[in-house]
Amino acid sequence: MGESRRERLNRDRVLDAAVALADADGLDSVSMRRLATELGVVPMALYKHVADKDELLDGMVDVALGEVDAELPGPVDAAGWRLAVRGRILAARRVQLRHPWLRRVLETRTTRTPMVLAYTDALIAGFRSAGFSDPLTHHVMHALGSRIWGFTQDLFEDVNQPPPDPASFELLATAFPHIAAVAGVAVHDDGTVVARGCDDQFEFEFALDLLLDGIARLHDQGWLPPAR
Repeated sequence: MGESRRERLNRDRVLDAAVALADADGLDSVSMRRLATELGVVPMALYKHVADKDELLDGMVDVALGEVDAELPGPVDAAGWRLAVRGRILAARRVQLRHPWLRRVLETRTTRTPMVLAYTDALIAGFRSAGFSDPLTHHVMHALGSRIWGFTQDLFEDVNQPPPDPASFELLATAFPHIAAVAGVAVHDDGTVVARGCDDQFEFEFALDLLLDGIARLHDQGWLPPAR
């Protein structure tokens, strides 16, 4: 196809192609050279639209987070602060599940991109518009932590761990009976997690609801941080 008929390269095309590549082949597949090949251009052409790999990753984050609003169950302003916050966080989780690479990028980025700031601002607005004090809102955001983005940072993540050997589990149960008793009742669905391990959809929502219960109680009590 001649140059005159080729679709013009722009920043949106570059970022959309990078997101599609990461979705299909994983984050490690995304390089400027591979991306240029996917777009049918020379690598230097990309640098007119993204300065470097870091700017590319930041742009990919914004593309993905730009999908959160479309995942919201409906207007959040009239839903009450709890349903609004819960709905936004679960919408972010659905985006995370659709783009498994997003968690890894968010955990390693230091840049607060426009969409990162917009999402965070909207979440904080949900608390402040319900009358939460700024000190309580500050501590609430810390308590929610990575959960605001739709994932949790588990204490132990068995990303590459093989299925448990029955004999080993029996030894574990003898040495550490309480761990074995609690682990034995868990049912995990690897198809519903952002990363493999103990963070399936039910557990995510269970923990989120526990936090929201506590947050609601503190708000109702008019909580303020202790004077220093």
